Amino acid sequence: MKYHLSLISVAALALLSACNNNDEPEVVGGPADPMAERLANAAPVELPPMVKESHQYRCKDNSLIFVDFMSDDKTANLRTEKNGAPIKLTAAEAGKPFEAEGYKVEGSGKQITATLPGKSAVSCKG
Repeated sequence: MKYHLSLISVAALALLSACNNNDEPEVVGGPADPMAERLANAAPVELPPMVKESHQYRCKDNSLIFVDFMSDDKTANLRTEKNGAPIKLTAAEAGKPFEAEGYKVEGSGKQITATLPGKSAVSCKG
């Protein structure tokens, strides 16, 4: 048994002596990134705006609308049903009305004026 233990110790010592004992590790990479140049010259990516405020409004005609105002102050999502599909409204610049074909929302916060397709403008409170 002692003979086998010393034979294993000698083998382990021989394996360890073959190791490279440099202080700095050697980093071996794969092939060069084929898209590196294109990525370096790519235009910066603009993230989509996030929801800044969400409001539920009761309008003068007793309808409900739901508006999510976005952080860029130029985009809003309008829903005519609580879980309905959002309609993206955009403003030419911050502070201007949010519009899409047939839709318009003026203002933000607790009171807005909303125009929906086929209807006249109506005041809504949140």
